[in-house]
Amino acid sequence: MEMSKILVVEDNAEIAQLIRMHMEDMGHTTTWESDGSRGLAKAQSEAFDLIVLDLMLPGKDGLEICRSLRADASKYTPILMLTAKSGEIDRVVGLEMGADDYLSKPFSIPELQARAKALLRRAERMGASPALARASTAPSNTINFDKLSIDPDRREVRLDNKVVALTAKEFDLLHFFAQNPGRVYSRSQLLGAVWRTTLESYEHNVNTNINRLRAKIEADPAVPHYVITVRGAGYRFTDPS
Repeated sequence: MEMSKILVVEDNAEIAQLIRMHMEDMGHTTTWESDGSRGLAKAQSEAFDLIVLDLMLPGKDGLEICRSLRADASKYTPILMLTAKSGEIDRVVGLEMGADDYLSKPFSIPELQARAKALLRRAERMGASPALARASTAPSNTINFDKLSIDPDRREVRLDNKVVALTAKEFDLLHFFAQNPGRVYSRSQLLGAVWRTTLESYEHNVNTNINRLRAKIEADPAVPHYVITVRGAGYRFTDPS
């Protein structure tokens, strides 16, 4: 499955951050809107592969957004609706307004990921996924450095022309570093840029993923060539000069 663009329309910042983190762990990119009116405008102006939509929103609620999006027959985007309501009538109304699936809060992360994956695959089979069009028309954005090649479109990394198996976050971290060679980033800055969070309790994820990344791309992880530690400051990708 190609990397997909997912729009999260959710007014609860903690829930939105949780959804974004786990969607990005699956290798997708996310955009977040906390207001229904802005969410609808974003969905109408950009091509997304999936919309994770809360039912109760300021501005326009989820049912209004569903109705507006489904009124445009020329454009189809799968909609996974989230709601704190669990009554059958609410579920039926949501589906009748155009939602493709329905998940009641509180929900489990594995179930959220499974529902999202199923909707993305169905859209892909229908040929309705913008990700397919992006993959076939986008120019190559491959970053080459020494023996390392990073292809963000295919989310593929090669070392000595051999594919390196990275997790979604390892890839995101490497790609971020390679886009900004020579610049030093603290753990908190990397957490914000790659994990999209400022929670200090997640900082151990930075160290863990850097260690795993080095084990996969460095000839000697103890003396790294690509991802370098700057004592007392953080990390940087080796300077291209």
